[in-house]
Amino acid sequence: MRCQLKEKKECCGVFGIFNHKYAVETTYLGLYSLQHRGEESCGIAVSDGKKIRQLTGMGLVSEVLNRKKLKGFEGHTAIGHVRYSTTGSSIIRNAQPFLINHHESFLSIAHNGNLVNIVALRGHLETQGSIFQTTMDSEVVLHLVVRSGKKLIEDRLIDALKQCDGAYSMVVLTEDKLIGARDPYGFRPLCIGKKDDSYVLASETCSFDLIGAEYIRNIEPGEVVIISGTGLESRKPFRKIAVTQCIFEFIYFSRPDSRIFGDSVYQVRERLGMKLAMEHPAPADIVMSIPDSGNSAALGYSKQSGIPFEFGMIRNHYVGRTFIQPSQDMRTHGVKIKLNPIKEVIKGKRVVVVEDSIVRGTTTGSRIRTLREAGAKEIHLRISCPPIRFPCFYGIDFPSRKELVANELSVEEIGNFIGVDSLKYLSIEGMLEAARGEQSGFCTACFNGTYPTRIPEKQTKRALENEG
Repeated sequence: MRCQLKEKKECCGVFGIFNHKYAVETTYLGLYSLQHRGEESCGIAVSDGKKIRQLTGMGLVSEVLNRKKLKGFEGHTAIGHVRYSTTGSSIIRNAQPFLINHHESFLSIAHNGNLVNIVALRGHLETQGSIFQTTMDSEVVLHLVVRSGKKLIEDRLIDALKQCDGAYSMVVLTEDKLIGARDPYGFRPLCIGKKDDSYVLASETCSFDLIGAEYIRNIEPGEVVIISGTGLESRKPFRKIAVTQCIFEFIYFSRPDSRIFGDSVYQVRERLGMKLAMEHPAPADIVMSIPDSGNSAALGYSKQSGIPFEFGMIRNHYVGRTFIQPSQDMRTHGVKIKLNPIKEVIKGKRVVVVEDSIVRGTTTGSRIRTLREAGAKEIHLRISCPPIRFPCFYGIDFPSRKELVANELSVEEIGNFIGVDSLKYLSIEGMLEAARGEQSGFCTACFNGTYPTRIPEKQTKRALENEG
């Protein structure tokens, strides 16, 4: 399936809460706060101590998990999931959490990330007689779990994960346990909080703020936490390897009011903007952002450069995935529907525009044309990350080198293509310096092609041939 890369997409967001009387309602709120991590499908699984019930659907949290559909869903422990598709098509069968009933026991899993050896694992399981209902990584993990010879569910899960390579931050639900696991590389965030006397797991800390939970700490790379009636148990069963957290979580995906990888997303983005101003100053009258992910970096650029920050564009927050474009003519105006310039701010001005990244360049080009039409005298585009030249195999929708404009064109050619007076990117060194956290390792594969894991030849060939 060829991906059109109209927007940057990240795999998923996960949430879980153990032993709380309002587990379902709290999980709903937790997923609502993580909606930015996935708008294609969502779901919830809840345990009452004897069995697990599940509800999944295509669409937003407010659409799928409404009060009417959740009526009768009772239980004290729950997990939830919001999803964009990377591995697996965007169809209802692939909505998570995924639930099985095996040997009279229930097991449900919600997964964020992408396994690089998924093709080999699935092929091996199929030769052993496994039949798959979906194309999800999560189902493969569950097959490995049920085939394990270990007795305890946590040991069986660890046994399964030792066969997996790549990115995963997951929450697992049994009748009486909640388990959180993060891959040894630490690609995706996963944190622990506490609400009242209940433990909570979430992809980002913004979930804790909404539900009134206290942030405790991150689940560490390679750590598995088992939450049960006896408390929280931590295990580190995997061999220790270099940490390579996804730098794009800071640049684009995570909410600015979250803390991930030991640092504030807002403050990291601001530092990215400050570093960008130091590396690439521009003669300008105002600094503006492409809202919303560019806001913090633009403020940092303004603070460092001394050039005033202005809101040059306003985003229409009511344009979402369900927006119906009534004609082809309307579709050509998609950028104006989502972002509208303030002409009085822009007209006759030399403008520094700060954007988080450029993928294909077509969307950015449309935005620049809109600013030209609003009367901008000069446009100097500054990008708060390096050029994206390589596909990602760990959960970001950058699947093909041919669809990445920075792989096809030089920086100067990209600037000419999108129509700016100057274009500059933040260096890899500057980005890493700005993204200092409690753990220093970050994955930069999409910028320099240095992958922290071995990528199977078939996947590499597919990415290069633009098959999606």
